[in-house]
Amino acid sequence: MYKCLFPVLCLFFYPMYSQESGDVLLLVLGTVQDAGSPHAACKKACCADLFGNPNPKRKVVSLGLIDKINKKKYLFEATPDMTSQMKSLSRSGGFHDRETPDGIFLSHAHIGHYTGLMYLGKEAMNADRVVVHAMPKMKEYLENNGPWSQLVGNNNININKLFNQRLMALSEEISVEPVQVPHRDEYSETVGFRINGPNKSALFIPDIDKWEKWNLNIADEVKKVDYAFLDATFFDAKEINNRDISEIPHPFVIESMKKFQSLNDKERYKVIFIHMNHTNPLLDPASEATKEVLKKGFRIARYNDVFSL
Repeated sequence: MYKCLFPVLCLFFYPMYSQESGDVLLLVLGTVQDAGSPHAACKKACCADLFGNPNPKRKVVSLGLIDKINKKKYLFEATPDMTSQMKSLSRSGGFHDRETPDGIFLSHAHIGHYTGLMYLGKEAMNADRVVVHAMPKMKEYLENNGPWSQLVGNNNININKLFNQRLMALSEEISVEPVQVPHRDEYSETVGFRINGPNKSALFIPDIDKWEKWNLNIADEVKKVDYAFLDATFFDAKEINNRDISEIPHPFVIESMKKFQSLNDKERYKVIFIHMNHTNPLLDPASEATKEVLKKGFRIARYNDVFSL
């Protein structure tokens, strides 16, 4: 894996240093918070130009897993952008026999993480038994509430029940482990995922409340993996000037960086911030906030980044 010795200079080469190759790959298919960018009804400068000139790289948070050995592909999260994300995943895999993934892993029942399932229904592609991996409460929610229950009844999806911290094998060398995290759980549990490949592993936690609420130590969890894609919804509290901050208890990026400051250079480089709100300056590769994050040795997920497992 490429190591950036001069983080500030890497601002100019960022698209290059996360394009890795191999037989098992993680592909960044989206980096934005649930409601996308531009955000509905947003009148701020961050969205002003995007309504007239959409940025094709502004997709809702998702990862793709490509297994070239077994010619299989998997999607993490079913987002409102799933139509284009499935196409990107299919093209990147190099095998086009099926447009749909061989499995979709859902983290929880908030709009940016599961509502893309609608595109599998009869109003869209009328998919045939796409495997959806979900935790027990999430499975029950989908099976007992329309319109999602219609997907089950019409055999558009088959739901496989996941269990907290129980490994699920995708092949002899690839496995996925859901890890429950604290978050607003109105309709389902919330999980992150440990994704294990033949040579490397990744932690994917797009949504979580403050790190201190978790029963695990996030710094220790970062040390156990090669990549850690972590919740970066807000850079700091200044972004939230029209909402009660207590209702949005995500860890701020500045808080996460402070928490990880005891990590050495190698460990900090594992941290890849993802799931950025439309107000988050990290969405702009040229922003001062981006420069600060990279200077401190962390990374920021960008659409189409590739990581080898």
